[in-house]
Amino acid sequence: MQLEFAQPSVPGNDATSEPLPNRASRYRTVYPIGAYAIQGVAALEGDLIALDSVRGYLLRVNPATENTTIVNSRQVDEFIDACGLAIWGDMLWFAREKDVYFCNLQDLKPQLFVTMPYPVDGIGVWQSTVYVASQKEGYISIFEFNPQRLITRFPMPGVGSENLTIRGENLWVCDRTEQMVYCLDRATGELQFSVLTPYENPTGLTFLSDSKTGEDILYVSYAGEEPYIRDNPNNPEGQFELTYRDRTFIHPLYIQYYPKEHYALSNGFLVEMSYVEELLPLEEFDLQNVEWRIALPTETHRQKVLKVEPIGLPFIEEIQDGQRVAVFRFDSLHFHERHLFGWKALLEVRGIKYLLTPDDVDKVPPLSSEFRARYLVDDDELAMDTPIIQAAAKEAIGTETNLLRKILKIRNYVYDRLSYSLTSKIDTPDVVLQRGVGSCGEYVGVLLALARLNGIACRTVGRYKCPPKANQHHVPLEPDYNHVWLEFYVPGYGWLPMESNPDDVIERGPYPTRFFMGLPWYHAEIGKGIPFETIHTTNEGVDISIGELAINHVRFTILEELPP
Repeated sequence: MQLEFAQPSVPGNDATSEPLPNRASRYRTVYPIGAYAIQGVAALEGDLIALDSVRGYLLRVNPATENTTIVNSRQVDEFIDACGLAIWGDMLWFAREKDVYFCNLQDLKPQLFVTMPYPVDGIGVWQSTVYVASQKEGYISIFEFNPQRLITRFPMPGVGSENLTIRGENLWVCDRTEQMVYCLDRATGELQFSVLTPYENPTGLTFLSDSKTGEDILYVSYAGEEPYIRDNPNNPEGQFELTYRDRTFIHPLYIQYYPKEHYALSNGFLVEMSYVEELLPLEEFDLQNVEWRIALPTETHRQKVLKVEPIGLPFIEEIQDGQRVAVFRFDSLHFHERHLFGWKALLEVRGIKYLLTPDDVDKVPPLSSEFRARYLVDDDELAMDTPIIQAAAKEAIGTETNLLRKILKIRNYVYDRLSYSLTSKIDTPDVVLQRGVGSCGEYVGVLLALARLNGIACRTVGRYKCPPKANQHHVPLEPDYNHVWLEFYVPGYGWLPMESNPDDVIERGPYPTRFFMGLPWYHAEIGKGIPFETIHTTNEGVDISIGELAINHVRFTILEELPP
């Protein structure tokens, strides 16, 4: 089922498998004038109310024109360092440190509602019920307004600071660290589904009704910093200096929810990707009957391949283990020859988040003999027979038997023992685990070894990430390096993604699960379970690597954001 927010389905109901037509209208990104760090957003009479915690402004913003007005021009001090904006009826709610306040929209004079034991991050209000989120406490507390009393508490769905809004029977939560929006049952706290946000650092969310269409648009606010080069003539060390500036805005979040398939998609982008080899050998050679194979982008739930065309030289497309591969053939290649050859692909890419629970996989069928022979073996110098890896495989899962809990425990075990760093070469998992530092490829090697020894089929995926600059369209973007992650297999369901190291952001945890069974829009899925690039020649005794023959050029261009 495709769910567009604009028109959400009730979680649990099934809709048609046919996609809904794209809306003709597009909703713009809103950059409120004078805003430095929006830490909450709410809807009021067709406008957005944004809380700027730096200046203490309550900004009323027209989402179509960005016309911006300060509505608390005489009470800004009360709102400095505030967060968690909510509006219900004629009452406005917010939090500052441990205190939750409400005030009348007419006079905006804050009145204390409750003081929590820990700092408050988010507020949601529905009629006389008040929802209060605290990252440090780890719970969303639910209060009755009058008489004031604590009704119950829900565990927070993520690990970061969370803001709230309520729509109908659902409690919506955005998590700054997880870069996710969760949809919960507001009565029980049960997770219905979740999606990744297209930008990092989400700080607030609200639904705004479109006066022309009647659709409810889910807007999410973001606040962070971006680096830039400042021209400073007063700097004695040089006129130009690297510094940071505030970056805050409000953006519509589009969701397509497929409950039968257990996943949801979020905002997508039309991206042009090119991969080109420049023949530039380091040593003299003379090769005969050369076959140069480069994997092509893969069609997946979140990635649609609209077009692929050759660059420089023609290629023949072949299918290898279900994956598309571009094959370039040369009768001969000589040291003084120079060539450019590769491919350009037009892709639709979206964020994806799967939702499977341990109960869903508790009674999965056993792996087939074909999968065991292919995906439980050491086929890439994984050191699976070494004592250190075999001991780690046992220690990682303990007595756990559930497939989903096992793979998550393995991920967390590796995160506990490794720190990320670029390395000059890929070492085997036993060396990496002893060293305690690894690149993304080395993280993948350790994860593969431990998972396979515990009976979990898994494979590598890659190969590049588009620089995540979603608002920079028609600008050539080049990634700094390649990237790999993995997929693990759930019998009876299929392959699920798991990032190698980007979630390893908190020393000793708790670790985010945003990219556990999820991928953001900027990953390019290429060559699942097969080598990304290989070269073969009929020359006997020739041992030459692609890196010694050519240098690659990788480029992404974001053409536009896709309509919902």
